[in-house]
Amino acid sequence: MNAFNKPSKVAVIGGGIFGVSTAVHLARLGIATVLINDGPLANGASGRSLAWLNSARKRSDAYHRLRLAGIDRYRTLAARFPDASWLRFDGGLTWDPDDTSNEIAEVFGYERDLGYHAQWLAPEKIAGATPGVDARTVTPQGAIFNPGEGWVDLPSLIDTLAREFRSLGGEIVTEAGRATVDIEGGRARGIVMADGRRRAADAVLLAAGGEVPVIVAEAGQHIGDATPVALLVRTKPIRHPLKAVLNTPRVAIRPTPNGGFALDSAWSEEEVSIKPDGSYDVRQSTLDGLLREASNVLEGNPSLEMEDYGVGPKPIPGDGEPVFGELPSIPRYFVAFSHSGATLGLIAGELLADEIATGHRHPLLAGFRPGRFSPSQR
Repeated sequence: MNAFNKPSKVAVIGGGIFGVSTAVHLARLGIATVLINDGPLANGASGRSLAWLNSARKRSDAYHRLRLAGIDRYRTLAARFPDASWLRFDGGLTWDPDDTSNEIAEVFGYERDLGYHAQWLAPEKIAGATPGVDARTVTPQGAIFNPGEGWVDLPSLIDTLAREFRSLGGEIVTEAGRATVDIEGGRARGIVMADGRRRAADAVLLAAGGEVPVIVAEAGQHIGDATPVALLVRTKPIRHPLKAVLNTPRVAIRPTPNGGFALDSAWSEEEVSIKPDGSYDVRQSTLDGLLREASNVLEGNPSLEMEDYGVGPKPIPGDGEPVFGELPSIPRYFVAFSHSGATLGLIAGELLADEIATGHRHPLLAGFRPGRFSPSQR
């Protein structure tokens, strides 16, 4: 068995939560780390994420355990920043349509059996558990309130982590264009900048959001990709009692640090089209529809005004499960590619940094290796 050599320098591609979280954890381990991003930090999926911290509804046991570990790390962070306006644990409330797709009773039983804190509430009981909801819009089957859930504003978190990273000697290069991994002798040797310059490193983490499958394909590797378009609308601040995250049939809502709301939905994402030049066409009727749907479920049906919106790829692997770890055919080439970037952001960065630094493969990531997409596994 070959002895593992701890890397002295690591390069990270991607300025979203996975990249920045891993970079700061590497710096805490005393490893010289450079982070490269194509634009400003949080300019990709992390900047347009609903960022609901949860492990609600049904998923694999391994994914549930990883998400619970992710929430645990946010609890620790909240203790460090008790007055942070960008990280809150005020619960999550969800209900389903009034049709055959309604799974509220089944989901409640599933969550209860897992020990995931859940309360099954009739519409008239919701106000006593969490304020700010127009109970008339809740379907007769009721809603599930998960008191332990929360939300994070990822750009604010990324800014906080980036400040710590720099204080530990980490280097951040923004507006660098599209970087790729420099492979020589069958292993990662650093990165190639958009202008052709090379930055040597003993290991590389690729955490470039929806670009990850494309970039690894350039090295002859395959990661299944089901990345759709995401649309997040942010409203202007208003005075309103809602504190929980809402996940409803027509709109998902969470508060924002400035007193507004962040909104998204499946139907609104489907209405976004891609122009021939690669830009996105977002119709005003779609934006207005999201604002209207949000107003419908909020207590008092307030008039909501759009402050801005973000649109772009939402990274989702082909099988829906996270992809974390070293590529099986290219030593020292690590990837981070997943939905649930907010919930997994801190724990994924911690575990990936440990794997890069020590060579130890963490069992929490065992089911999420990129090798599962290799031809022999498929």
